Amino acid sequence: MTLMDAVLFAPVALLISLMPGPNNFCALNNGIRRGVGSAVLATSGRVVAFAIFLSISAIGLGAMLLASETAFTAIKWIGAAYLLYLGIVAWRSRDFSGLDMLDGNAAQPSQQRSVWRLMLQEFLIGISNPKAILLFAAIFPQFIKPDQPATEQFLYLGTTYLLAEYCASVVYALFGRQIRRFVRTSKGVIRLNKTTGAFYMGAGGLLLGTSRL
Repeated sequence: MTLMDAVLFAPVALLISLMPGPNNFCALNNGIRRGVGSAVLATSGRVVAFAIFLSISAIGLGAMLLASETAFTAIKWIGAAYLLYLGIVAWRSRDFSGLDMLDGNAAQPSQQRSVWRLMLQEFLIGISNPKAILLFAAIFPQFIKPDQPATEQFLYLGTTYLLAEYCASVVYALFGRQIRRFVRTSKGVIRLNKTTGAFYMGAGGLLLGTSRL
């Protein structure tokens, strides 16, 4: 596989990465609450999680995870439980912290800690989502040429896809920044928190319906 092959794969990777899902909604939410910069930095947590899945798929363990009903179900329930937890917390929240952290203000230690928490949240959402396993273990191999080294191809395709995740994060975070103007009142904050909570709880419910097929 050549660099040109990876470039040709880029549009496919971007389309996949732009699909709505818990991680992209997380970037949207972070864009609203913390700004585009923090949202994109937080995406590194998701990228680390997906890099782990890529490595697992590259050495063939991804197919084993898909074949194991127990492992797949365990990951699915953990992911659903975490999304439901995020949803309940957001639904009950009346807080809209981060309003003063945007538009060129210097980063304070508390803000830096907040970014680390956002990265951890993105990581946990990504690593506990079995759909990521389906993507890397079932879809990626279709782009692998059997007559060439698989490891090198996974490296090229994986790097392209992970970069596409950052691009998707920018798109969602920018959209979130536009939405931000509508949530500057207390009622807007409450609506935002309930919408966020409803989405996460809905995503958790949908995740429970995920199958290996």
